[in-house]
Formats: sequence, C-alpha cells, structure tokens
Amino acid sequence: MQRALCILTVLTIITMGLVTGSAFGAPAKDAKYYNNVGLDLFKKGKYDQAISNFSQAIRLNPKDALAYHNRGYSYLNKGDFNKALADFSKAIEINPKFAMAYTNRSLAYLSKKENDKALADLNKAIELNPKLDIAYNYRGSIYILKKEYDKGIADFSKAIELNPKFVLARNNLGYSYYLKGDQDKAIAEFDKAVKQTPKFVAAYNNRGLAYIDKKEYDKAFADLNKAIELDPRCYTCYNKRGLIYYEKKDYDKAIAQYNKATQLDPRYSIAWNNRGLAYFHKKSYSRAIADYNKAIQTDPDYANAYNNRGMAYLASKAYKKAIPDFTKAIQLNPQLAEAYNNRAHAYAQEKAFDKAKTDADKAQELNFSVDKELLADLQKAPAKAPAKAPDKKK
Repeated sequence: MQRALCILTVLTIITMGLVTGSAFGAPAKDAKYYNNVGLDLFKKGKYDQAISNFSQAIRLNPKDALAYHNRGYSYLNKGDFNKALADFSKAIEINPKFAMAYTNRSLAYLSKKENDKALADLNKAIELNPKLDIAYNYRGSIYILKKEYDKGIADFSKAIELNPKFVLARNNLGYSYYLKGDQDKAIAEFDKAVKQTPKFVAAYNNRGLAYIDKKEYDKAFADLNKAIELDPRCYTCYNKRGLIYYEKKDYDKAIAQYNKATQLDPRYSIAWNNRGLAYFHKKSYSRAIADYNKAIQTDPDYANAYNNRGMAYLASKAYKKAIPDFTKAIQLNPQLAEAYNNRAHAYAQEKAFDKAKTDADKAQELNFSVDKELLADLQKAPAKAPAKAPDKKK
C-alpha cells in the first residue's frame, strides 16, 4: 500500500532571509521602512499587504534585492510560484551572492516539480554559504524524493551538525532511515525530535508509521493518537490509523479512519486509494472503483491508483476496462511489477496469450512472484498462428 511522503519542506519564516539590516544598495530610508512593515505583515500571514509594502520598497529603490526576495517569499507562501521565481531571480541578478535567494528559489522550483533546477539552486546556495543549515535540509529533501537516501541522510546529518536544534532536519533524518527500511534508526531520531520538541506533530506521526512497519501497533496507535491530540486536523494521522486497521484486516474500522482523512482533506489522494483498497477486500468493487476514480482525479499521475482500479475491474470480470488501467500504471511507473502481473491475468482472460506471456515474463524480470497457475496455463495456451502471407497478384 502506498503511503504518504512526510518529508517536511515547510515554508517557515526564515529569519536569516527575511530580516536584515539595510537593504542591499539602498540608502533610502523609506525603502527600508516599507520593507520592515512588509516583514511584520508577512509574519502575521497578511501576504497581500506584505506584498504591497515590498512593492513600495522596490518602487523607491529598484536595486533592493532584499525587497524582491521578501516579496518572492510572500508569493511563495501564497502559492504563486511563477511570481515567486521572478522575484527571487531578480534578487539574484542584483546580488549574485544572495544565498538565501537561491535557497528559497529552490522551493519555488520544487513546488513546480522542477527538482533538478531546485537542486542546482541549493548546490549554489551551499557553495556561497557552506554553513547554511536550511539549504542542506532542503537539498536532503530533494535527494529523498529522488530516492537517493544516503545522500539525503548525509545532508540532514550536516544540517543537524550545523544546528543541533534543527528539529525539522532531525525529523527528516528519521524519515530517511524509515525509507531505507532501518526502522530502529528512524525511531531513534524521532525519539530525539519529540524529546527536543514535545509538541512536534510530524515526529509522532512518522514514528507511528515506523511502528506500523514493525507491527508494534499499540505503540503506533499511541503516537498517532498523540499527534491527533496536538493537531485534530492531522489528516495523514487518520490515514495511518486506517493503515493499522487495514493490516489487522478490520476493514470497516479502516474505512472510518479514511473517511475522516478525506473529510479533512478532500484532495488527499492516498486516503481515497487506501479506502478503495479496504472496499476491494470487502468485495465492494463498485465502491472501490469510485474511490480509485477520486484518487486519480486528485492525482492524475498516481500509478498505484490505476493499478488498483484495474484490479477492481479484473475482479468484476470487466477485463477490457482493466487492461487500459494496468497499461496506464505501467506508463507512469515502468518498474511497477504488479501492473505487468495483473495485466497478464487480464490478457489471459481475453485469450491474448502472447501478450499475457510477455507481461508475465516482465513481472518476473522485475522479481515479482507470478502465480504458478497462470504460468502453467500460459505454457499450455496455443501460440498465436503466424500471419498468412497475402496472395500474390496474378
């Protein structure tokens, strides 16, 4: 079952980037005044008003790199990534050694899924300021997204070395160990995180996930309950409680938890997918399909949801609908062995034995244990007759 990625790349207020003394190249007192007013408004979450003040600072001093940076950061928090990119780029043009502008521009690129550009910016930020702990944290997050876990661990460890109180990096280090499959090391880091910050919801949430993998469900429940106590709107926590019930095959209780997760965040595709799985195991295939539809609607690139919907169609004997779903899953994730296996079953039901055998072979190549009965049936299946050559014109 696919689970949520909990790496924290939270857009926190970066004091180092937002609050400084005089603006770069700005002798004008009024520009500094508007910049400071904008900072105060930003901290209160009044982004539009902050943007207005930063814009006034820029009008008074068009060479104010800090004002461009801070306006870009406000746009970033509003989700206007293109305007954020433009402002961060202008700040860098004015001051090419502005490490925080590279760091925060990386977040805009990351939000647009331009991970390679984000990585390049973070490399530059670290080159300019090798002690910039937050840049290591963000770069580590990108490495985790790229599944380069050892590089991520090295960066999070460096961030903590530079700033031992950097609890976000500590959480991310724990999550990196979790993704590598070293649950004991992951739990040790989450332990440190909650000891350092007892109200750190994400650390309880992630430690709960590690306990789920160790099948220590009571400890997992305790952590997830604590996270929900601290943040009743923690929709990922409800999803994880659903995972516990799912693992216990208590599908009705799992569904109740997924219901809560989707109520709190209707765009949480993983919870829709997971509820679909619970309905699938209850043989409520139409409900499962409806949930997979919702998962795909909220995340059109969700390969597992296509594969799972295909399975529901397969179980419903709607083979012609199942095959396109497995094909889409494979297009999105060519390493998804289950999809090749499942499509092989669907092709076999449609008597497309050559295609079924090709898929079964591919699934085995990807180290998937294909059903022996299917393999035996494919061995017995008649080979496709060779195409008859057309008659020559006389």
